Amino acid sequence: MNEMKHLSLLTDFYQLTMMNGYLQNDMTDEIVVFDLFFRENPCHSGYTIIAGIEQVIDYIENLKFHEDELSYLASLGTFKEDFIDALRNFKFSGTIYGVAEGTVMFPHEPILRVKGTCFETQLIETALLNVMNHQSLIATKAARIVTAAKGDPVFEFGLRRAQGPDAGVYGARAAVIGGCSSTSNVLAGMKFDLTVVGTQAHSWIQKFPTELESFRAYAKAYPDDCLLLVDTYNTLEAGVPNAITVFNELRTQGHKPKGIRIDSGDIAYLSKQARRMLDEAGFPDAIIVASSDLDEDTISALKDQKAEINGWGVGTNLITSKNCPALGGVYKLSAAEEDGELVPKIKISNNPEKITNPGFKNVYRIYDEKTGKAQADLIALDDEVIDEDQPLTIFHPVYTWKQTTFTDYRLKKLLQPIFIDGELVYQRQTTQQIKDKVSKELDSLWPEYRRLTRPQIYKVDLSEALWQLKQDLVNENKVFPKK
Repeated sequence: MNEMKHLSLLTDFYQLTMMNGYLQNDMTDEIVVFDLFFRENPCHSGYTIIAGIEQVIDYIENLKFHEDELSYLASLGTFKEDFIDALRNFKFSGTIYGVAEGTVMFPHEPILRVKGTCFETQLIETALLNVMNHQSLIATKAARIVTAAKGDPVFEFGLRRAQGPDAGVYGARAAVIGGCSSTSNVLAGMKFDLTVVGTQAHSWIQKFPTELESFRAYAKAYPDDCLLLVDTYNTLEAGVPNAITVFNELRTQGHKPKGIRIDSGDIAYLSKQARRMLDEAGFPDAIIVASSDLDEDTISALKDQKAEINGWGVGTNLITSKNCPALGGVYKLSAAEEDGELVPKIKISNNPEKITNPGFKNVYRIYDEKTGKAQADLIALDDEVIDEDQPLTIFHPVYTWKQTTFTDYRLKKLLQPIFIDGELVYQRQTTQQIKDKVSKELDSLWPEYRRLTRPQIYKVDLSEALWQLKQDLVNENKVFPKK
């Protein structure tokens, strides 16, 4: 199913003005290379889960300007007819390499490497960042929440608080990729084959003369999937006892009740008391689900307090990534073709974090052969050859005296072809397959890198050749102040 049709104008206006500038200066067909990467993990995380590759594919495959869009651009008075004609005939013909969706990545590593003409690579920048930044952010947030839940299922409940329909739908997809077991979002369920879940609202219970009658009505409708919301009036004095009454009635009818949900109050205390009451009534298998403005910190605290919770419904704080509302992914020029050769390009800044890594690059993940754990990543020039039969020494790109040598290791090249000369070559995956990949990726990291607070910083180093190239370009492009 194509999810990204008619998005040719999903771009910043300056992308179009630059494209027009290339056209007016006869530069449209000059070849350049851009890297898409981020500078900092979101949510104080030790890693970032990459999500959105499937939607990038849909976008590229459907990238075409329609006549109503061209008419709109012509009406702006900025562009001449030759530019409008160039857009009318536009088709992406470039080459994109990228990591497989669900890969765990780290700051400054290329996630996508785009090679093509100035004209086409400029156009797609905004859309690529829009898709990758959002879904990678939500997938990472979800993974943190799932980590805090320590094996309990996490249900994504955030649609009503999402920043619009698209954020709700694609956020639900990203949340499941990050580890959530299901979503309340029915449209996302249909589009991406996700498990959808839901119980009842407080309004359902308020609609009936009594809470007990509302529970009985719900049990009549869903006798084999009866999970009751018990906090509308008084959780322990009314909600749980009424639920137990209905559960006993279901049992006499040959049905097994599912459990209860608590959506407010002191969840640690209420869950412990509810667990005791359910057990004493003969329902030790009835689950207790918690909701109510949860995130990884709250869930961790409730776990520490031995809350009797079996599942977690997480909404606002997940779908909006409330404590970190954006992933700062960027798209930077790294090379340009001159006389048939790719010439490395660099952006220099007074902020060292914003100095880019030049050249045509790939990323290698270094695994320990015995444990299978990821040890470090190495960003290298694409034509470098690393002999895995020889020891590999890497060094910190700033504090170069910090070195590590690997002997019993294996390498994995992370950037793989997605589009070659405009043709899709990537093996597309289902959402469940991507979710399974995330689980394996996280298992490959030592626990120190997955800590929710103050995680160990994962090593991302530059090959010696790339490091030297970067130093040379920095020195060549320095602007020294006048004396």
